[in-house]
Amino acid sequence: MSSQRRVSYFYDAEIGNYHYGQGHPMKPHRIRMTHNLVVNYGLYRRMEVFRPRLVSPTAMTRFHSDDYINFLKIISPDNMQDYVRQLQRFNVGEDCPVFDGLFEFCQLYTSGSIGGAARLNENRVDVVINYAGGLHHAKRAEASGFCYVNDCVLAILELLKKHERVLYIDIDIHHGDGVEEAFYTTNRVMTVSFHKFGEYFPGTGDVHDIGYADGKNYAINFPLNDGMDDDSFRGVFRPVIAKVMEVFQPGAVVLQCGADSLSGDRLGCFNLSIKGHGDCVEFVKSFNIPMLVLGGGGYTLRNIPRCWTYETSILAGEEIKDELPFNDYFEYFGPDYRLHLPVSNMENLNSPEYLERTKIQLLEILREVEPVPGAQIQTGQVESQTNPRSALMEIENEEEENADSRTIREERKEHQSELAS
Repeated sequence: MSSQRRVSYFYDAEIGNYHYGQGHPMKPHRIRMTHNLVVNYGLYRRMEVFRPRLVSPTAMTRFHSDDYINFLKIISPDNMQDYVRQLQRFNVGEDCPVFDGLFEFCQLYTSGSIGGAARLNENRVDVVINYAGGLHHAKRAEASGFCYVNDCVLAILELLKKHERVLYIDIDIHHGDGVEEAFYTTNRVMTVSFHKFGEYFPGTGDVHDIGYADGKNYAINFPLNDGMDDDSFRGVFRPVIAKVMEVFQPGAVVLQCGADSLSGDRLGCFNLSIKGHGDCVEFVKSFNIPMLVLGGGGYTLRNIPRCWTYETSILAGEEIKDELPFNDYFEYFGPDYRLHLPVSNMENLNSPEYLERTKIQLLEILREVEPVPGAQIQTGQVESQTNPRSALMEIENEEEENADSRTIREERKEHQSELAS
């Protein structure tokens, strides 16, 4: 049954040693706290635990520009005054500060995601977890929103070597803009994001942003207001994802589990409980599709380990007690020392009418998605021809070359000229 799925878990003990700087809300230490709680609940016994093998800088240039990756390699707090122009060009300095070991940090979290995707491709496992990953804002040549290297995009590119279609789902409170932008013109990747919208970082993710050219209708955005609670979230997440699975039929799923959508987050303004957040993971898991589960946002230190440990228990198929086991960070979890916390009494500014209207709008967009069966017949042949490509545009061109046999050559030429213009 689905609860007995093979689960791999990626973690490197070094990740918690990196520090964005005094007062910065992003704290890699939260990954170490999560791991400690996972271990003390005994969940490691239900998973294969791996330390990721570091990927080369070249592997990062499958998506990112050479200039940008070279800059991340050389920049440090000691030499940053010599690179003022590049710091501005690559948007490094404020939200995305320079700190000791910056590139090694990027290598660590990215290696878990790429390595996890490769493990799924080899069919050695059904679910891979990398809570250090999920840094979904980084652009091709620009850091953004605490993110430097977009491990989500690189993992999806890895999955595309084997799978004809990959689905990306994002439940972080912030819009998954970097991933959407990367795959905006291809129909091999569908991006689905549920996020706070309106005077809120990054400012993208309108319901009308649906993709372009071949990728039209393959970007799905559910913009939300403050106070989103469990019932409301479940009421929109389940029907939208069910429809996505029906029409897109992905070969693999990447699920970004940003914990800043939880009630009481330092930067967030939703009101989800840990169970409400975990319900999304449980629902996606129920489709029994190879699954890469990533971390993401989350800025209230005591909440994140609770959330991701609970979601680990769901993925590992093991129920865990509400009473927290003793662990190295036990004092963080006082005064109640329990896994599940009550939500706040904040008002939900998402009216049932608004949610229903937006849900219907998205279901209509999904009805426009070209049905998959024609492509499915070809799957065996296509996969054997699909070779790793070094650049995103090549992946998109490859998709065009491997398109449904009903697509005539003239149409393919048309799409290429559209993309080139």
